[in-house]
Amino acid sequence: MGQGQRDVRSCANCAVSACDPDGAERPFPEFCMTTRTSDETFAEAASLYRDDPETMRIFRAAAEVEGLYYGRLTRVEEVIVFARRIGARRIGVATCTGLLDETQAFAKILRAKGFDDVCAVACKVGRMDKEKAGIPNDAKVHPGCFEPTCNPIVQARILNEAGTDLNVIVGLCVGHDTLFIKHSEAPVTYLVVKDRVLAHNPAAALYTRGSYYGRLMESDLPEPRTDSGAGSD
Repeated sequence: MGQGQRDVRSCANCAVSACDPDGAERPFPEFCMTTRTSDETFAEAASLYRDDPETMRIFRAAAEVEGLYYGRLTRVEEVIVFARRIGARRIGVATCTGLLDETQAFAKILRAKGFDDVCAVACKVGRMDKEKAGIPNDAKVHPGCFEPTCNPIVQARILNEAGTDLNVIVGLCVGHDTLFIKHSEAPVTYLVVKDRVLAHNPAAALYTRGSYYGRLMESDLPEPRTDSGAGSD
């Protein structure tokens, strides 16, 4: 590699996995993130995991969920165990309006497990038209019609005001989830990742990139729709 050029390879290029538990005898590749990252960075992170109370509380709970229940719990159960282990009592749920049935089922499960204080806020809260939020008419799912925008900032602020201890995302849109996480004061975890095409299982596209979703390996993205769309959730 020439002088001044940066090696852009990363773990996405690795075929060694020397960092796996059974990889101790394997050499790290020359572009490995372990060998390219400074000892100071690892030391600072370890210090936070050990000594910063908030980081330690979350990190230790996450390790316990993994270590004590590995392969035994559904994601729903993992969220519940995690919430208990960080001492969360008031649970917030930031949900897509299209997944209210799932959110209501989740809330019932939380209450059955002893979480009596559950606050869920749907994405269309406020019923604000997209154009009022600066979205042009031609970017609507149904151009020319009233179309309420998702409102992740207000979702976060409502849950902030409710004083939630842990917020759970149920199917927020790509990017809206980013804003919700940015504005949430409580820690955030996911229960459902939205994928309208694959029944909220986005990993299926990765598994079928060589067959059904071979288009993923092409350089171009699908063209945007030209019709009026089919929904807005």
